[in-house]
Amino acid sequence: MKVLIAGVGNVLRVDDAFGVEVARRLEHEPFPANVRVVETGIAGIALVQELQEGWDALVVVDAVDHQRAPGTVLLIEPEVVDVHELSWAERGDLLADMHLATPERVLMLAKAMGILPPTVLIVGCQIADPDAVGQGMTAPVTAAVEVAVREIRRYVGTLVTPAGGVEAQPV
Repeated sequence: MKVLIAGVGNVLRVDDAFGVEVARRLEHEPFPANVRVVETGIAGIALVQELQEGWDALVVVDAVDHQRAPGTVLLIEPEVVDVHELSWAERGDLLADMHLATPERVLMLAKAMGILPPTVLIVGCQIADPDAVGQGMTAPVTAAVEVAVREIRRYVGTLVTPAGGVEAQPV
């Protein structure tokens, strides 16, 4: 099973750097060759380009705002909108952003293109202030990075099994 782990976010917006930092930490993990870690920043189109290589599973790591305590790590199985079920006006409103800055839009486009993997998980972390600008994450979100790294290692270990011909990594 080919697994892509993608860290997204903006390092200039405080806690929005979460996905980028998790990806940077995961780049040093001893994953099998069929697991790849990328950091796409805020360029959602870069993630779409990565998905064109063909993957069986996608793990997106991102800062989220779900009104939880800052630093709460959430495992989210997203429901991806099928753009073919939308009107032309709705499609234009949702997909007009050329940067495709949100994972939801990236997943919609990937689904429309037929390149969305069948297994998708978002590992999100509740941010403290969605409008904060600056470098350096808050303490709760910084602490959540290690939690997310552990959860991703565990999750990938369930996907990449010996039955698939690849030895799972310890978590």
